[in-house]
Parts: sequence; structure tokens; C-alpha cells
Amino acid sequence: MSRLIPAWLQHYPKEKLGADVAAGLIVTILVIPQSLAYALLAGLPPQLGLYVSILPVIAYALLGSSMVQAVGPVAITAIMTYSVLSPLATPTTPGYIMLAAALSLLSGLMLLACGLLRLGFLSQLLSRPVISGFISGSAVLIVVSQLKYLLGIAPQGESSGDVLLDLLTRLGESHLPTLAIGLTALVLLLVVRSALAGWLVRAGLSAGRAAFVVRLMPLLIVLAGLGAVVAFDLDRLNGVDVVGGVVAGLPEFNFFLPGLDTVQQLLRPAFVMALIGMVQGITMAQALAIKRRERIDANAELVGLGAANVVAAFSGGMPVGGGTSRSAINVAAGAQTPLASILSALAMVGVVLGAAQWFERLPLAVLAASIIVAALSMIDLRALRQAWAYDRADALALLCTAGGVLLFGLEAGIGLGIVLSMATLLLRVSTPHIAVVGRVPGTEHFRNVARYEVETLPGVLFVRIDERLFFGNLGAVEQRLEQELALIEAPHDLVLVMSGVNLMDTTAVEVFAELNQDLAARGIRLHLAEVKGPVQDRLMKSAFWNALTGEVFLSANAAYAKLAPAEVWCPEI
Repeated sequence: MSRLIPAWLQHYPKEKLGADVAAGLIVTILVIPQSLAYALLAGLPPQLGLYVSILPVIAYALLGSSMVQAVGPVAITAIMTYSVLSPLATPTTPGYIMLAAALSLLSGLMLLACGLLRLGFLSQLLSRPVISGFISGSAVLIVVSQLKYLLGIAPQGESSGDVLLDLLTRLGESHLPTLAIGLTALVLLLVVRSALAGWLVRAGLSAGRAAFVVRLMPLLIVLAGLGAVVAFDLDRLNGVDVVGGVVAGLPEFNFFLPGLDTVQQLLRPAFVMALIGMVQGITMAQALAIKRRERIDANAELVGLGAANVVAAFSGGMPVGGGTSRSAINVAAGAQTPLASILSALAMVGVVLGAAQWFERLPLAVLAASIIVAALSMIDLRALRQAWAYDRADALALLCTAGGVLLFGLEAGIGLGIVLSMATLLLRVSTPHIAVVGRVPGTEHFRNVARYEVETLPGVLFVRIDERLFFGNLGAVEQRLEQELALIEAPHDLVLVMSGVNLMDTTAVEVFAELNQDLAARGIRLHLAEVKGPVQDRLMKSAFWNALTGEVFLSANAAYAKLAPAEVWCPEI
């Protein structure tokens, strides 16, 4: 029985109870507008955002490994849900809700299977630049999708580009009361995010309290927008669009199995959603764990995220994930253990039973402003600058992934990013770094002749290979060796420094055996130096090892000592 109870709960420290209770209540209050907004972003009835903030949150808290990561509706899964399902059904209809539930179920089962099969390492399939590009591109799509609510215009066109162009050409048709309340909320939220913390700290508030006030302000702005609509009857007298009916009461637990046609339609987008959720969830959990000097289990994270989505499918029908902003609120509120999330879920029960209707007159323009500000923070220009300065290939992968998302959609964008990542990897390993090296005078160290003043031996070529050797890069290696041999006069010894080689496949062994024979026919001996243990273990089982015309040296310096003429070698080194 004790195995069914998580370790943190079995040994729960009582001194943390107060902090967890306070954090749970604070998080519940602060994420209500966010939950409503992301449900609308996904094309779902607003109350579903509240529903999936209950049982899925508890499932993750009991099965995940992070102490403070908060699960719930998130922007990425919301925009992916809308992008995938809007061509298949009309948003907010029963058929659309059923498809959203099926998408949550399929992606959850995939995550759950990966966790149970201990495939957490798959979260490393996507490089950070590709993930950053995908999230940044998705953020732009989110911003475009919310402009219609901010402007009060019903746009025409199917693609985001068409919608944006239509909105830009029809700015003069904006609904002025909607635009006024939306822009006011947008400006206030931007000021809060960019400057309020600094102002509060300079005013004498501690950094922790200033951060908490910043987290609290979006809720106050949303409530102010709600108050303005109610006070001036803006929805009834001026036509300001509001959330509308929010169904009160607990969600029903509806067990279902999607049909074969539905599975076929949603299998690929569910895989993409699971992959993105896996990477984003584990990355966020790891970042939080590092700050708190804790450790997470990637496989347990997948089990927790998968179970949360499976439960969400049956009790709300909206996919969920590890939320960056939710987790930040959870940490800022002082959460110490997953009990804070469980208490937050229980408090949300009270909200859906008795307070959900309070938000029916919440203006969509204010929710759109809050979503836009959250989306703008997801556009990672810093990652682009760093990648451009460090590695242009990674920067291009980021840009192309973001561009692919904007031009071709979310699935095509992430597919393009994966292809570019693999292509970049293949390009790098197929063109290995190879350096001609010599001995630094007075030492036993060998360095690149192009970078250092070094000593070399007449007729002896020392070459260091800094890559694993496999069928894809052997042509480049052979070509470079021939070029370097042609540059020295009367070569008689070639020493391959293998310190950077951690693998040689069968093709590489055969090619080196042929190279050994070819060099022998030209009067050149082939030597190996600094061969790694696992590589040597395999080589010793090959015919190449016994046919080697030269020797195998423990170090490049040992080879230098053996091959140097007596008048060149200095024994004292």
C-alpha cells in the first residue's frame, strides 16, 4: 500500500503545511482567468479550463516527480488543439469537444507509455533552438489569433497570414469600446511585466514581495475589466463581447474510447503534442529542480504528465501540460511540495461549484490582452541572438522552425525543425574536425600546428581526428589524410592520434585496413596513439589490428619519442 503513496506524502514535513495551503489558495485565484482564457484559445467552452484544473492536477501531483511544477491548461497545447481540430469541427460544439478529449487521451497514453517504458531520454530528441523556434512561432500564431478579440472584428481568411492581413486592412472598423478596454488592459499588463517589479524594489519592497505583486496584478486587471463591464453595462449597451455562459457544477467523468477514424485523424498531431509536452514539461521541471537543489525523474514526469492528460480526457476534455506561468505562480506563492497543487485543485472545486458564473461578463478583449502578453514573453529573441553568435546552424534551425510554424502550421513546423536538426548533426559528423599536430616545445603536449608554435619530425605526420569514425565521414577523413601526406617531403610514418575517437564502425575498420595496405605499398607505416579502451577492445578482434604496419602508442608523446632521430629527442622531457 505504501508504494501507492508518493514518498513526499509519506514523509511530509509538517512545517511546510502552512506554505502549501497558502500557495494552493493563491494559485487557484490567480489562474482562474488564465484557465478560462486558454480554454477559449483552444476553441473550447470556458468552464473546461477550470475542469482540467482539478483531477489532472491531482493526478500529476501524485505521480510526477517535481515538487513545484504546476500542470493545467497551457498556451502551447491550447493553440495546438485549436490548430488541429478547427478544420475538423466547429469550435465549442459537442463534436469538437469530443475530438479535443480524444486528442488529450491519445497524447496522454503516448506520454504514459514512454514513462512506463523508461523512454524519458526521448525528451532530448529536439534541440533547444528547435524548441525555442517552435514556441516562438506558436507565440506569434497565438498573438494573431487574439487580435480579433482585441479589435472586436470578425476576420476573414483561414491561414494566420490571411487573418492578419484582413485585420490590418480593416483597422478602421474596430469596435471602439472593445478596442479601448482591450488596449488599456494590454498596456497595463505590459507595464506590469516590464517595469513594476523594478519600481516596487526601488520603493523599498523586497524582491520576493515585488515578484508576488507582479504575479497578482494580472488578476486585478482582469477583475477591473470585469468591473468596468458590469458598472457601465458595456456588453448590453455597447456590444462588448464577453465570455458568456459559464456552466457551474463539477465535470462528469465520461469514460470513452475514440473510434478508429478519429484515432487515424489525430494520431500524428497527438504524437507532436506528446513530444512537445514531453520536452517542455521535463525542461521546466529540471529548471525548477536545479533552482531548488532537487532532482527529478524524467520517466516519472512522463507518467505524471501522461496520467494528467488521460484524466483530462475523461473529466473536461482539454489537453494539459506543465505550465511555465502556472509553475512560476506556484513558486512565487511559496509552494513547497505537490500538496500545494492538490489543495489548489480542491479549491478549484469550490470555484466551479459556486463562483464560475461570476466570470460570465468578463470581456474577451481583456482575456485576449492577457494571452497576448503571455505569448509575447514566449518569443525568445535572446535564444536567437545567442545561437547566432555561437552557432549559425542552430540559429538557422530556430528561424526555419519558427518560419515553418508560421507558414505551414504547427506540425509542419516541428517536422521541419527535426529535419534541420538531423541534417545539421549529419553535416557535422560527416565533416569531422581533423588537425595536424606537433609537440609544444618543452612539454609532452601536442597541439594544432595552425594555432601553436610546435615541433614536428621530418617525414612524420601526426594527425588528430576529433570525431567518431563511421561510414558517413570516412571519405572526408581519407581525403584529408591524402592532402596532408602530399604536403610533406618523403613521408615514412603516419601517426593517427585517436584521443577524440569514441567509436569506429565496421566500415571504418575495413577502410583503415585498406589505408594500412595502401600506405605500406608506398613505404609509409601507419601508427595509432591514444586509442580509447572501448575502441581498442573492438579493434583487437579485427584483422586490421594484427596487420597494422606500425605500432600502437599509449600517447602521442611516446610515438614522438620512438620516431624522433636521436639528435632530436630530448630524454629529460
